Amino acid sequence: MTSWPTEITDALTDAGLDPAHVAEVIDRTLAEDLSWGPDVTSEATLDADATGTADVVARTSGCLAGVPIAAAVVHTMAAQQGVQATTTLVAADGDRVTKGDLVLTVTGPLRCLLTAERTMLNLLCQLSGVATATAAWADALAGTEAKVRDTRKTVPGLRVLQKYAVRCGGGVNHRMGLGDAALIKDNHVAAAGSVAAAFAAVREHSPDIAVEVEVDNLDQLREAIDAGAELILLDNMTPAQMREAVALCRPAGVRTEASGGLTLNDAPAVGATGVDFIAVGALTHSAVVLDLGFDLRA
Repeated sequence: MTSWPTEITDALTDAGLDPAHVAEVIDRTLAEDLSWGPDVTSEATLDADATGTADVVARTSGCLAGVPIAAAVVHTMAAQQGVQATTTLVAADGDRVTKGDLVLTVTGPLRCLLTAERTMLNLLCQLSGVATATAAWADALAGTEAKVRDTRKTVPGLRVLQKYAVRCGGGVNHRMGLGDAALIKDNHVAAAGSVAAAFAAVREHSPDIAVEVEVDNLDQLREAIDAGAELILLDNMTPAQMREAVALCRPAGVRTEASGGLTLNDAPAVGATGVDFIAVGALTHSAVVLDLGFDLRA
């Protein structure tokens, strides 16, 4: 793994990220640009000893995620080229920015900076887009007890970083993969024969794992409660059905999660039903990137 400044590795570690995993993502994404050769445009137009400073600036308002990752891209590129670069993290992940706000400053050989530019922005803009989408949901749920959380509908290869971006935006994470928690869905119920049978099978197979059960109606909900479920996903229910589900679940100490095509406009009404979580796949699979620019100083 490339040696990065302590400021960067500390920021990643403090955020709950593994620097080695971040390095692997950076190496893979840089390779998408450099597998066919070096940056011929920068090599043709810039002297090898030309240096400068560039600023990463917000072009619009949003929530940041991935600032230390962007800086790590620059240092990785510098190491690959055998040169030195410096970075200054002006803003932090989770910060809200408006148009014109300075996010990150980088200084070094211009060939290095311009070669790293697109990979750096691809990661920073994408992750900040996820954080911004999450922040909009968190804002819309203010005043309720509900928390917005992600799903496994993530961009392949970016799950860990996208889920981190959700946390930056004020959301909480669902399971990371298929092995850290169980989610009994309709196909599992169909295969097992019933909600109760599916729950019993998972509990016997993995006695200590957290188990969530997806239900489509209140009859299945009651069955899941009786089976011992501690978290129930309410799939495509109306707010009225959600309120009734919450009324059944709370006395039993069972948490609830709303899911199924929910939009930001639905957030206040769904949050008011008393559900604990709202699952939103669009946080990661459909987030619009946050527009951030990379500007060389004159």
